[in-house]
Amino acid sequence: MVSIPGQVTFNYDFISDSNSISNKSARNVPTILSVEADFTIEINQEVYFQAELPILEFYKSLYRWKENLSSTSTPEFHYYSVEHADYDNGAIISMIPFSDKGRIKSIWAKLDVYNVFDLDYLVKSLLDLESSLKNDIENFYGIDMNKFIKHIPFTLAPDDNEYS
Repeated sequence: MVSIPGQVTFNYDFISDSNSISNKSARNVPTILSVEADFTIEINQEVYFQAELPILEFYKSLYRWKENLSSTSTPEFHYYSVEHADYDNGAIISMIPFSDKGRIKSIWAKLDVYNVFDLDYLVKSLLDLESSLKNDIENFYGIDMNKFIKHIPFTLAPDDNEYS
């Protein structure tokens, strides 16, 4: 098992028009879920995962994970979607920590690769993704995520209570 630092990247391109949502839509769940981005994870410069995601829902999963992160505990990250609730097969995207290492996993992976990275590196990468995603969403759509966050659907696996 080899750990290769610096070999995972997250990229996204907003698909939905910049006028598709506004602060007036903060409580409109169908509108929130209609805002999509093409989201890609590359591992060792190869596309590991690529799909169109309801990007506000994905953002909320990162946001909730970040809230539960501490200096003594790194919870697993799991992204499930209201639109694709296939709990039996696993999360659409996960970060699984173990010891001082971690893995990125997806039920929709395009590559069959067992990736292992330093946990600090993966945590920093996910925190950077959460921060840049928030800023980019707010700038592109002209919205304040603080008005939306409590109204964005958030899905956990039926037996998952990590973020409760």
